[in-house]
Amino acid sequence: MASLIHARSAGPIRRALSRFFENGAAVAGLVILVPILLLTLTYDFWWPYKPNDIDLLAMNRGPSSAHWLGSDGVGRDIMARLLQGGRTSLLVATVSMVISTFIGFFIGALAGFAGRFIDGATMRFVDLAMTLPPVIFLLVLASIVGSGIVPTIFVISLLSWPVLSRMVRARLLELRERDFVVASHGMGAGLWHLLIRHGLPNTIDILVVYATLQVASGILLEAGLSFLGLGVTPPEASWGNMLNAARATHVLENYPWQWMFPGGALVVTVLAINFVGDGLRDAFDPRSELK
Repeated sequence: MASLIHARSAGPIRRALSRFFENGAAVAGLVILVPILLLTLTYDFWWPYKPNDIDLLAMNRGPSSAHWLGSDGVGRDIMARLLQGGRTSLLVATVSMVISTFIGFFIGALAGFAGRFIDGATMRFVDLAMTLPPVIFLLVLASIVGSGIVPTIFVISLLSWPVLSRMVRARLLELRERDFVVASHGMGAGLWHLLIRHGLPNTIDILVVYATLQVASGILLEAGLSFLGLGVTPPEASWGNMLNAARATHVLENYPWQWMFPGGALVVTVLAINFVGDGLRDAFDPRSELK
């Protein structure tokens, strides 16, 4: 009983973190994700090969003491390209997440706080964005803006924000009727003050969960675009274009290490991020207080 009272007396962030670390799947995801991040960010300092170093004597060689994960068709080290590809994929996913989170929060908060007319116009725009077929929209955008890291970030960012804007709007429509928001508005507070002072703190749980899950979604979108040749282009490595380079039948059959490792890294990383995101969602869920 005393421990329950103590838990209830703790701050909301501490209670959320406590619930997160009680979630076995979320902790497992974190244990998997942290080493992946450390390896991709630090491999320059401890791995002897660069992603685009070519060794003509090691073309299509399997895993060995010299090349732990083997080499590709032009003699490039798979380990170096795998880690660089992870860095690229995570960079694209993270930057696109930041941009889409900002757009989604701003549009949703504007709809929630700016009045009925702006709310209606903004939501019709969001409805239009959500009715566009995502795969076709993604391919059309990618074909228009071209390939590369920056265009890929741009395309993923534009595709990902509408769902967040609806969630933020729903939260703020309820919040704007609260006494402290009405009083703040009555005292002359402007829209930006309401967004930063009241909107952002009261939607931080939505933003954290969305941001985490959007990183996983961004990795998959980048991999899909790069696999189709519309995302990150060679010689820059990403998990998607590594899979694209290994899609030939003779590579699939004879050199499995060229697709098995990037495919496995993609699956494991996305699963780990999803586990963490699900754990954060459960941790920030107010109904968890009642369990």
